[in-house]
Amino acid sequence: MSKLPSKRTEINVGPQHPALKEPETFKVVIEGEKVVEAEPILGHVHRGIEKLAESRDYNKVLYLAERICGICSFAHQANYAKGVEMIAEVEAPPRAQYLRMLVAELERLHSHMLWVGVLAHEIGFDTYYLLVWKDREIIMDMLEDLTGNRVNYGMNKVGGVRQDLSPELKKEFIEKIPLIREKLEEIKTIALEDPTIKARCNNVGIISGELARQTCVTGPTARASGINWDLRRDSPYFAYDEVKFNVPISEKGDVFSKIVLRIEEMFESVNIIEQVLEMIPDGEIFNKVPSRLNGKAVSRIEAPRGENFHYIDFRESKQPYRMRVRAPTYANLASSVKVLIGHHIADVPVIVAANDPCFSCTDRTLVIDKDRGKKKLLTKEQLRLLGIKTYKEGIL
Repeated sequence: MSKLPSKRTEINVGPQHPALKEPETFKVVIEGEKVVEAEPILGHVHRGIEKLAESRDYNKVLYLAERICGICSFAHQANYAKGVEMIAEVEAPPRAQYLRMLVAELERLHSHMLWVGVLAHEIGFDTYYLLVWKDREIIMDMLEDLTGNRVNYGMNKVGGVRQDLSPELKKEFIEKIPLIREKLEEIKTIALEDPTIKARCNNVGIISGELARQTCVTGPTARASGINWDLRRDSPYFAYDEVKFNVPISEKGDVFSKIVLRIEEMFESVNIIEQVLEMIPDGEIFNKVPSRLNGKAVSRIEAPRGENFHYIDFRESKQPYRMRVRAPTYANLASSVKVLIGHHIADVPVIVAANDPCFSCTDRTLVIDKDRGKKKLLTKEQLRLLGIKTYKEGIL
C-alpha cells in the first residue's frame, strides 16, 4: 500500500490473531474505526501438496488429498477418488456411493456446526458456541463409529470405500436422527431470537447477488446471496439423484442470512442421511482399478464450504503427472475483502469468518518475474530464504 494520509491507520489482522484459527494476514486501513482499504496476504501455510502428489502412487495420494483441509477432509479425498475413477473408467459400487454420501452429509453437519460455533465465538457469544459444539459431538461420534476416526477418516479407496455400515450401527444411526433434529431446532431458535446475534450480524457484510457473481463465490456464501446453485442437485454425483432434498436460498447476503441458511442446510443434511440409511443397497463396497492410468479428469463435488474442484492428469503411470486443487475459500476470499470496506474494524473478524474460510487449503506459491515475463516454482530452500528476505523488508 502507498504512504498513508495522516488520518489513516494501517492494522494487520493476523497472521496470529484470536479471530483467525489459521495463519492469515489482512492488511486493513482505517479512518477512525471505519475500514477504507483491505488486502489479503496469502502464503503462511503453503504445504506443497499438489507437488508432493506427483511423486506418490495414486492410492497414496488419497492420504495427501485428505489433509488438504481438516474440516473438508472427506470432501477432498472423495473428490480425488472420483476423479481417478473417471480416468480409470471404473465406478464405485452403488453401496459405496451411498456410504460416501452418508459420510459427506455427516461431514457437512459437523462443518456447519463448527462454523456456527466459531462465528458465535467471534461475536463474544461463547455460551452459544459451547452449546453448538457440545451438540456437534453427536455427529463426531457417528463419524468415529463408522470410520474409526474423528477428523481424517480414511474412508475412501479409488474404486470404493474401506469401511462398511453394519446392521447394528445402521440401527444406532437411525435412532439418533430424532435427537439430532431436536438439537438443531434449539440451535435455530437461539439464532433467530437472540438479540446479540441480530445486533452483530444483521445487515453486516452484505454480499449482493451482483457482487457474488462478479467475484465467483460458491457454496452457502453464494446461496445466501440468491445464487441458486448446488452441485448435489444441479450436477449429481454419488447417489444424490436418488434422494430428495431442498436447497435453501436467501437473497439478503448478510452474515445473519448465512447463519440461518447453514442451519437450514443442516436440516436438509439430516433428511439426506435418513434417506441413505433407509435406501442403502446391499452389495460390494469396492471395485478393482488398473495399476497404471492414462488420461485427464476434472472432478467437482459440493464440499461444506462450496464447490471443490480437482484437476488430475495421468500419463501412463501410477503417479499423477499433475494435480490441481481449487478449494472453495479461494473462490470466496475476494468477496470477503470487498465487503469489509465501510464497516467498523470490530466487524472485520465477523465478516471474514462468515464465509467459513480455510486458509490451509487456499495457499499457493508461484513466483512471477514481471521484468522477464517468466514464472517459476521455488525449491524448499529458496522459499525459506524468500520468506526471511520479505520479512526483513517488511513486506509481510
